[in-house]
Amino acid sequence: MDSDPLDGAAEISQPPVIEPGYTISTVTDKIASIVLGQRRRPGWFLGFAVAFLLLMMLLYAVTVLFAIGVGIWGVMIPVGWGFAIINFVWWIGIGHAGTLISAILLLLHQKWRTSINRTAEAMTIFAVMCAGMFPVLHLGRPWLAYWLFPYPNTMWYWPQFRSPLVWDVFAVSTYFTVSLLFWFVGLIPDLATLRDRSRTRAKQIIYGFLAMGWRGSAVHWKRYETASLLLAGLATPLVISVHTIVSFDFAISILPGWHTTIFPPYFVAGAIYSGFAMVLCLAIPLRKFYGLEDFITMRHLENMGKIMLATGLIVAYGYMMEAFMAFYSADIYDKYATLNRMAGPYAAAYWSLIAINVVIPQVLWSKRVRSSVPALFAVGLAVNCGMWLERFVIVVISLSRDFVPSIWRMYGPTRWDWMTFAGSIGLFLTLLYLFIRYMPMISIFEMRTLVTETQGESQGERK
Repeated sequence: MDSDPLDGAAEISQPPVIEPGYTISTVTDKIASIVLGQRRRPGWFLGFAVAFLLLMMLLYAVTVLFAIGVGIWGVMIPVGWGFAIINFVWWIGIGHAGTLISAILLLLHQKWRTSINRTAEAMTIFAVMCAGMFPVLHLGRPWLAYWLFPYPNTMWYWPQFRSPLVWDVFAVSTYFTVSLLFWFVGLIPDLATLRDRSRTRAKQIIYGFLAMGWRGSAVHWKRYETASLLLAGLATPLVISVHTIVSFDFAISILPGWHTTIFPPYFVAGAIYSGFAMVLCLAIPLRKFYGLEDFITMRHLENMGKIMLATGLIVAYGYMMEAFMAFYSADIYDKYATLNRMAGPYAAAYWSLIAINVVIPQVLWSKRVRSSVPALFAVGLAVNCGMWLERFVIVVISLSRDFVPSIWRMYGPTRWDWMTFAGSIGLFLTLLYLFIRYMPMISIFEMRTLVTETQGESQGERK
């Protein structure tokens, strides 16, 4: 039976994963030159300077916090969780897209992940680092953070293993370890390429040390592929488990607005949602600034837009079911918590959240929008802001109205809250700038594989 000619036309019209005309040598030269190039880009120095200033602001805010205490923040009774926990959940969510792109799409043999997986993996590690510091800062006595770990001690003082806050320690630390190993293992062949192409002795030694003696033999490739698949298999359930456990911080409590079974699945969907939004916000400027439009093509951007649309619909369903179950359950406290979100003093935050996370992403149904780089960047930026607002609504609005009306208070973040939050963005961007300067942001050897496959397909079509 003959195939439909429209299917072939659709396949031809689909943007390629890598633009034609590249060879293995030119791909290697273009990616490696970003790291090994002698010419310095003034734009990189400007961006790094801004990020580093924000990082210094974070260090200043944390120093004052250690000297005075968490009283400098806006937290009080009943809102004992403020910006620290909001930012913790937000940063953990941002890190999920990297694991999804690296691990799950690798197991599903999706070749379009190749150009963006390295940057997404780095984004995951840096986001988890930013997230991990907030619970420690929030402890009030951060020098006693090691009490959360089950270490041998003479006081017989053990963590409460039935607490989801202890579960967070194990989940986030495991997630960070596996993500770091997966990222580093994927870098090894490229580090060997940088070692062989470096012109200075210092770079040869550093990249050679990190390459761990890689020579590209058949044994090395076999072990590399085995390690990659094993780590991808470990990382895949972590995508689901980590943010599920983070949602348990809220879901297993008895507080109205938190005690709901919809939290685990829609927290995971929201994490992937915000994670892909951040990948778009990073990939679009990088492809423009470094001239990587041939490698990060419209096919990558359009596919990420489709994933954002799908996960955004799941998040919208979560919002709808959360409100529906509050009324359907006939629980007066859950009902009041929902009405307080919609019509209470924080109603503007709630409806802004709905507009940004539910209404705005619906423009992604249009192929014209998915094919527009500025539109995708704007939607990604909006979704990141909307997902931060979601955490604000969940944490602050639910806590501000307790069971005892006499202690109801309005939460107001102080300048130290904002400085710590902006400083965490500075930490993230500083690490990202260092990564793109000293490590290949696109996997060289995987792009070589794409070139080989593309050439083989084109030769087969000619025959």
